[in-house]
Amino acid sequence: MRILAVDYGEVRTGLAVCDRTEFLASPVGVIEERKFEELLMKVMYIATEHGVGEIIVGHPKNMDGTEGEKANKCRKFAESLEELSGIPVKLWDERRTTITAHNILNETDTRGKKRKEVIDAVAATVLLESYLRYRELQRKEEE
Repeated sequence: MRILAVDYGEVRTGLAVCDRTEFLASPVGVIEERKFEELLMKVMYIATEHGVGEIIVGHPKNMDGTEGEKANKCRKFAESLEELSGIPVKLWDERRTTITAHNILNETDTRGKKRKEVIDAVAATVLLESYLRYRELQRKEEE
């Protein structure tokens, strides 16, 4: 099944999608949109365009597991996206994904404007890879 990962942001939102075998996660891009409803419509369009069967939205919990204002906004976004699209949407713990994304970009020496343009898509890809690993482990446990 194709899965779309969303790294929700109030200015930039990163997107990544996996192949049907759930093996390879790839960045799709970044949507720069501040209007909540417009962003929902744009993400729904991408989901439809890629034929996804599930969407995961990064859930930025605090390191102690509590939820702050940003986590609540992500929850609202996920609920609204599921209601409008009819596609199942899950929240997925995104702690440390942006740090990992920054490390990846450091390794590839991506700097300046280019870094700012891709960081959210890389973070969405890291988020999706984490979710795909979890799904793989779940399948192995069921065998």
